[in-house]
Amino acid sequence: MFARHVSMRLKPNTLTEFTRTLENEVIPLLQKQRGFRDEIVLVVPGGTEAVGISLWDQKENADAYSRETYPEVQKLLAKVIEGTPRVQTYEVSNSTFHRISARATA
Repeated sequence: MFARHVSMRLKPNTLTEFTRTLENEVIPLLQKQRGFRDEIVLVVPGGTEAVGISLWDQKENADAYSRETYPEVQKLLAKVIEGTPRVQTYEVSNSTFHRISARATA
């Protein structure tokens, strides 16, 4: 399993619109993507910063999303975020939610 971690700064007083945009526009796009498993969004108290973590079956699926659909997501969120989101990618080593265990090393 593979994860994309996107951190962003929200514009003042846009938390409600941010949440609505995620629920109505971004998550439906994600759900149409091959290999997409889950999206977790965290927001700091006060709603000034947010982190989105998307989980994917394979790195190739996450990479395809990054190239083909993520630019559209950035446009959708441009009205509620400041600057450019920071994106990091990870291999998931453990998850109790998805019952993932660490890969055995050779």
